[in-house]
Amino acid sequence: MKALNTLNILDSIIPISRFNKGEANKIFSDVKKFGTKIVVKNNVPECILMSPQSYQQMMEEYEDAILAAETSKRLSEKTEYTTQDNLMKKFGLTESDLDDIEVNLE
Repeated sequence: MKALNTLNILDSIIPISRFNKGEANKIFSDVKKFGTKIVVKNNVPECILMSPQSYQQMMEEYEDAILAAETSKRLSEKTEYTTQDNLMKKFGLTESDLDDIEVNLE
């Protein structure tokens, strides 16, 4: 995903009046070719146009950042960890006890 910087941000601004003039197809084509566009109404940003692929990539990067922050937080906490073997011993379980258990991970 191409990030907007100060050099190309002015080129990415589109007045909403261009949609009223029937230029939507050209605008969408420009989004595919050149990336994100900012739609302004009365000189105020109204929305951002981006390709579905760019949006999906942005959301995946956002989710990865959330997971990384949570991981960092958990690793910084003073927590005593244990192994699966220790838990099984503690609760008196064997591998065969787990054979018939179905687990669904989301």
